[in-house]
Amino acid sequence: MKIQDAVFFVLFAVLIFLNRPKWLVIIGLICLGLSIPLFATWTFFTAERLTWYAAAFFLGALLI
Repeated sequence: MKIQDAVFFVLFAVLIFLNRPKWLVIIGLICLGLSIPLFATWTFFTAERLTWYAAAFFLGALLI
């Protein structure tokens, strides 16, 4: 597990616990925004992870 995974799990758990769907959507959009330049520089592993994180944040917002 990398540091980015640990940060994701902690942030996701905190936002789910706080019951803030708007924050989950905002963080998901930030993840997508950060992944765009990484895809442009061919840093696929991190960019792909960020898109998965964004999907998880969006799904969490839908579930709340």
